[in-house]
Amino acid sequence: MTSALVELRVLEGPNLYFPRAAIKLTLDISGLAAAPEERAARFAQRIGLRNARPGVPDSGFRQRFAARAIARLVRAVAAESGTNRLAVRVRPTSDPHQLVVAYPWLHRERAQVMGRAVAGVLDALPATDIDEAVSEAAACVAAAQAGAAPHTITPRVPVVAVTGTNGKTTTSRMIAHIARTWGKLVGWSNTDGIYIDGELVEAGDYSGPSGAGRVLAHKEVQLAVTETARGGILLKGIGLTRNDVSVVTNVSADHLGMQGIDTVDQLAEVKSVVPQITKKGGWAVLNADDPRVFAMRGVIKAQPWVFSRDPDSPAIREVLNAGGRATTVIDGWVAVLAPASDPDPLVELVDVPMTLAGLSRFNVENSLAAASAALAIGIPRHVVVEGLRTFLPDAEHNPGRMNFFSIGEVSVVIDLAHNEAGLEALLEIMNGVRRPGARLLLALGAVGDRQDELIEKLGEIGARDSDVMVIAHKDRYLRGRPVAELDGLMRTGAERVGVTDVASHPTEVAGLAALVEQAQPGDVVALMCHAEREAVYAWIAEHGGTPDSPGTLAAKVRAAAGS
Repeated sequence: MTSALVELRVLEGPNLYFPRAAIKLTLDISGLAAAPEERAARFAQRIGLRNARPGVPDSGFRQRFAARAIARLVRAVAAESGTNRLAVRVRPTSDPHQLVVAYPWLHRERAQVMGRAVAGVLDALPATDIDEAVSEAAACVAAAQAGAAPHTITPRVPVVAVTGTNGKTTTSRMIAHIARTWGKLVGWSNTDGIYIDGELVEAGDYSGPSGAGRVLAHKEVQLAVTETARGGILLKGIGLTRNDVSVVTNVSADHLGMQGIDTVDQLAEVKSVVPQITKKGGWAVLNADDPRVFAMRGVIKAQPWVFSRDPDSPAIREVLNAGGRATTVIDGWVAVLAPASDPDPLVELVDVPMTLAGLSRFNVENSLAAASAALAIGIPRHVVVEGLRTFLPDAEHNPGRMNFFSIGEVSVVIDLAHNEAGLEALLEIMNGVRRPGARLLLALGAVGDRQDELIEKLGEIGARDSDVMVIAHKDRYLRGRPVAELDGLMRTGAERVGVTDVASHPTEVAGLAALVEQAQPGDVVALMCHAEREAVYAWIAEHGGTPDSPGTLAAKVRAAAGS
């Protein structure tokens, strides 16, 4: 018989289920779902569910009974082993025969023993005496060693925590840059690694709790900026008890179908854990233009500070009426709004290089978010302005995100663009610097751990909105997918819009080289770069490419507009 315990995961800090360390069980409830009504009712009686109506086997009613019964089983085993008043959360999954169960823990070993004991009761359900199985589970837990306490860190310095689907790396880098402009020794962690005072001390994806822990363990750090990704929250929990300021950039389709998150609404719930643990006297910086993000104000205890490109947004009015703050754009200026006050114009968008004179919609939003967070954490206004003016879209300040180069008269853009929203933002930027009559040439790529539909959609968007598209594969990020399968999915998307002549290249460098070779003066070449960023930068330099200065970018934008 298959074990009822599909997975036991120890979450070290705040998570989707609780604002503190928890055990997450994924349980196979096939035995309970298929048990005769009489046996299911006996099980309910033993764990204290009076007047339960289990419903017929394998019905929707039985599934809902099972969720209620599993929660009660966990509490019953806990109570009989000496732990009263245990909080339990139960959630369905996309598999009707699996449930997720979570409960807080104080002692690691005993909490894990209880999880296995609960699964053991379900394993015994079809054949063993129910009363005996529950009693044995409780005795097993009572005899277990306590084990270590959670390692959740209570920060000793101010923390800005950034999450979202798109823009979190750029936003966290901007906040760190502004804080360094203030003269603080800043530590920050993101998908590239761990940085201390601008120096990369360890490369790798540190957007989870280990990154935050490493930054806060550094004795000289005066302010921490942590990028908090979906995976870290789901697989390990957040490594900090709280943050002082949180930022949620947006929520869009990405990584769906993984770790039990199948919808954008569920993804938004995961992201909301970050502002939920923002301290009461702190600020939660929320995207007012994203309904799912704006709705998070209902679950926070911090003060709301929203950002929006629309100064007349109803969301801004609502937050200001409630005593919050807002950052928006008025007459081309980044401006801060407070209740019963005139707008405070900080800086013109044309003087914020990351926005490309306001052309980059996403980077306008990232700049608004970063300015809000920097002011909220207490950085002086004039420092925030200087930081926004000096953070550049180049390989030094924001590697891999909207980096612009010139190779002769050809523009080259390097960007991660890892999902639909990111690719659309990249194409928007390409159009913004394309001279009249010039072409867009795109090197498309995808990582393997995305849903088929998303990979196909990337092919569709890329083929639809570019003049020439090639595929550039990412060998380091296939994640179990054969190259041929990824290739086929992207081609399927392209075929939907009538594009069938798509060349494939084994690496990102090869894809970029093929497009630059055929580019004409004024054309814009873009590479969705994930795996070979340093090799790509080296190739560009070897072929006479130079990073675009803010003045060069502004000139390209003016030429594209015909002015």
